[in-house]
Amino acid sequence: MQNAELFTLTYGAIVRQLLTDLEDVDEVNKQLDQMGYNIGIRLIDEFLAKSNVSRCVNFKETAEVIAKVGFKMFLGITATVTNWDVDGSSCSLVLEDNPLVDFVELPDMCQGLYYCNVLSGVIRGALEMVSMKTEVTWVRDMLRGDDAYELRLKLLKQVPEEYPYKDDE
Repeated sequence: MQNAELFTLTYGAIVRQLLTDLEDVDEVNKQLDQMGYNIGIRLIDEFLAKSNVSRCVNFKETAEVIAKVGFKMFLGITATVTNWDVDGSSCSLVLEDNPLVDFVELPDMCQGLYYCNVLSGVIRGALEMVSMKTEVTWVRDMLRGDDAYELRLKLLKQVPEEYPYKDDE
């Protein structure tokens, strides 16, 4: 759990520095997403090694594992999976708690900022490493006056696994 606390403490400084350096909220949103993506593609190995989760059979199961196991392992929280579309390729993750925003208030100049955009990138990056191309966007954000933190996950395509060598025997 120390990792979650350390990340929470340093995350605010990272966001502030990006705002200072880039001076453009949209560009900061992109950078936070890219940072998260880079974290996600590395975090998936640790997740798979420590969680003992077997391969998910579909996107619904994958979303549940993210909400109940992934968030718990790395941030000490859980999320609720809801708002599925009819074909099971899109859902919402609603966070019950969000430690990244403890003690955070956005100034007026930052109204377009998705402060927790790193999380959408982490999920996108991790899922890409397990052959799922996704789009992950914020739908609701309490820092922007909404009543909850809600991420929308959309499965764009299931990428077939490619093996690096061919067995010619």
